[in-house]
Amino acid sequence: MERDLIEVFADGSFNPRRLAGGWAFVVFQAGREVHRAHGSAPGSSNNTFEVLAILNAAIWINTEWRGAAATIWTDSSRAEEGCRRFRPIWRNNDWRRIEPNFRKRKRTIPDVALWQELDRQLSANPGLRVEWCRGHDGIEGNELADTIARAAANLRTPAT
Repeated sequence: MERDLIEVFADGSFNPRRLAGGWAFVVFQAGREVHRAHGSAPGSSNNTFEVLAILNAAIWINTEWRGAAATIWTDSSRAEEGCRRFRPIWRNNDWRRIEPNFRKRKRTIPDVALWQELDRQLSANPGLRVEWCRGHDGIEGNELADTIARAAANLRTPAT
């Protein structure tokens, strides 16, 4: 397997007292940082900002490194599993959750608009993968993205 051209570490952070959060991603090429970005917004869950971090990283990759082989690393197993396992299911199920009880009404997934845009971005580049990494485990890129996302979550006025 050929080595990825770039590796990106993405992370989100949520401040429940402020009902706002932040996202960040850091891009590495050959082990050297080449770009970083962050933002903040109102929100209602940590998962929203984990997905926003991955989405913004995917948009950046597809804009700046169109078609490049890249891995986006996230410490959110929920977001990684959504990208890897559930995204095709949700897309085929009209962006609704699957319920084991077929008589139950299917519910729209949380953050459906974010997931739909992330689906478009990931589908546009077959060389783009989202993988899980252990958080708070000394992985430089993950620690840096976490620090930046936490700072963004605590900005006085979240950007919308």
